[in-house]
Amino acid sequence: MAVAALLMLATAAASPPPTKWVGSWASSQQTPEAQNTLPADDLTDTTLRQVVRLSLGGGRVRILVSNAFGAEPLRIDRVHIARAIAADSARIDPLSDRAVTFDGMSGVTVPAGASYWSDPVAFDAAPLSVAAMTMYLPQAPSGQTSHPASRATSYLVHGDRVADADLRDAKTVEHWFQLAGVSVEAAGDARAVVTFGDSITDGHGATTNGNDRWPDRLAARLQADPATRAVAVLNHGIGGNRLLNIGLGPSALARLDRDILAQPGVKYLILLEGINDIGTLTRDAPATSAQHDALVARMIGAYRQIVTRARAAGIRAYGATILPDGASGYYHPDDLSEADRQAVNRWIRAPGNFDAVIDFDAVMRDPADPRRMRADYDSGDGLHPSPAGYRAMADAIPLELFK
Repeated sequence: MAVAALLMLATAAASPPPTKWVGSWASSQQTPEAQNTLPADDLTDTTLRQVVRLSLGGGRVRILVSNAFGAEPLRIDRVHIARAIAADSARIDPLSDRAVTFDGMSGVTVPAGASYWSDPVAFDAAPLSVAAMTMYLPQAPSGQTSHPASRATSYLVHGDRVADADLRDAKTVEHWFQLAGVSVEAAGDARAVVTFGDSITDGHGATTNGNDRWPDRLAARLQADPATRAVAVLNHGIGGNRLLNIGLGPSALARLDRDILAQPGVKYLILLEGINDIGTLTRDAPATSAQHDALVARMIGAYRQIVTRARAAGIRAYGATILPDGASGYYHPDDLSEADRQAVNRWIRAPGNFDAVIDFDAVMRDPADPRRMRADYDSGDGLHPSPAGYRAMADAIPLELFK
């Protein structure tokens, strides 16, 4: 018996540690607005190279291609992944280039309304590294699926040039198309946080190719701390997004399943959403007190729905207070709009409504005028932070929430 027990222990010791698939990068999908939709010719017989920054590293990866808003099946003939030479370059390291397969095949047909994970592919994905996903589309999608506000340059050329080390003559756009996620095979304790919100999470005011949104800075902080290096960050912000109604992209409640619950390895949620609900109520015309009260009640109801669904899935839900927008020339909030924001923030801060509170309002408001954002954190429009503001937001998040 003693010998058998020793053999079992030796076998266990020799076994590799358990691993799991965890999202390392993601973007929320939507139908692009008219000004962000590419002509069909641009995506016909086209190689599309898209550069993303991963958060968590691993030795194998899977890529999620999306036809979530397509009207017909989407054919993708070839997909490669490679190390990008730089965040702002179409050049790749040819030695790192790997072909990606789907069910053992080089291409895939994605049904309308669906997304499709690739097979695992051996690839050295370092934490915080930039990777290039290159795909060949023989025909343009019938209904583009996109993340318009990529704040990263994508490259398009005609013909199948997926394996080219550089795309010198490429057309450039600041959008992602048909690309929804990258997951990595990581250690068994790996986990992800979804940052869920609107343009402030999406990074309006950040630097193109700079990866200086607040979720980017949070990912860097997590990697710098040995106790949180196993935590990935998935940015699911959409510019113009709302809790309750369709704005730019589906409402928060409409995209909850796809953008939170379906994310590989998600353990935490940071919810920063609501300024567009408050702002649009009075952007074009004043609203009555009853309309303001009804909006606040419905927003709180939406928060409750998201928190309940997250907790049921074993996800810790962290509520982020809504930033001040008193200097916004787009929403020009009045006293009642400010009262709405304060009422919602009081609910977010109340114990028990969320599993923890991240008080972005306290970090970003001007001490001399709490209705306005601090000037040194303002991108210039009174609504969106600058890169310095995004850094301050990320630095205010206690890393103990993820340990």
